[in-house]
Amino acid sequence: MTNDQIILEVCIDVFQCNKDDIIIDKRLMGGMSNYTYIVAIKGQKYTFRIPGKKAEMYVDRTVEKYHIEMVESLDLNSEVVYLDLEKGYKIAHYIEGTPLNELNPTDYLEEVSNVLHKLHSSGMKSKYPYNPLERLAKYESYTFEFGFQHSERYQSLKAKLLGYASTLIQPSEYVFTHGDCQASNFVKTPDGIKLMDWEFSGNNDPLYDIACFGDFVYEYALKLLPVYLGKEPSVLEWNKVYFYMAFQALQWHNVAMYKEFIGLSIDLGFDFVKIADDYLDDATLFLNSIK
Repeated sequence: MTNDQIILEVCIDVFQCNKDDIIIDKRLMGGMSNYTYIVAIKGQKYTFRIPGKKAEMYVDRTVEKYHIEMVESLDLNSEVVYLDLEKGYKIAHYIEGTPLNELNPTDYLEEVSNVLHKLHSSGMKSKYPYNPLERLAKYESYTFEFGFQHSERYQSLKAKLLGYASTLIQPSEYVFTHGDCQASNFVKTPDGIKLMDWEFSGNNDPLYDIACFGDFVYEYALKLLPVYLGKEPSVLEWNKVYFYMAFQALQWHNVAMYKEFIGLSIDLGFDFVKIADDYLDDATLFLNSIK
């Protein structure tokens, strides 16, 4: 079944409408995992997400639903009207706006900081922790199913990361975090900055979210940190952001290799082997920056 057929079938069922009531406008670009479309139903715009191949390996939809409901009162996310817990299809009201990755994210550091403080200071606590190191082990296990053996370089970087973990991972400071707040998930709207896509949310170090903002362009995270803190960061605070950026690089290295093994380099037109290697370069840079 094509994506268009999926959208039509699900929308007809969810909205109890006719095929002629549905207009599939366009696909939103920018992601390497999901397919997201703008769909108009009787003149009302929605986004329709179709998860990519094997997305269920990384996202628990029950957890995602729990967190979407948690953050409703914060008015940061688009209103979700339908979420299929088995297939991951999600329909939400479309918010007119521009993702920050299509602008200059560093022009909006104060606004991004305010959004993250609103989230981190909300007092909300999830029953689902992010568990970075446990998650890394799980993602590694997926590649083992294909007989993959990590390189000596990866093993050395991971050992260096784990060597810092005891002093830089401090669960007593955990709050509810977004977990994937790269610039593309912040949307500038007439009503302020919104934060989309809560697939990787959970209790975690708030500085993990700062590190996420540096995905693709790591300098964004380094510029955001002093704005978020409202002061010049301490050595410990810089180190934690570098540590989490290194962790994320190793995490996404494993995801990229898994995508290569299941054929997504061909399906999506991305060279996931090169992407995986680039993540090792990033991890090297970030770990060498820890003082």
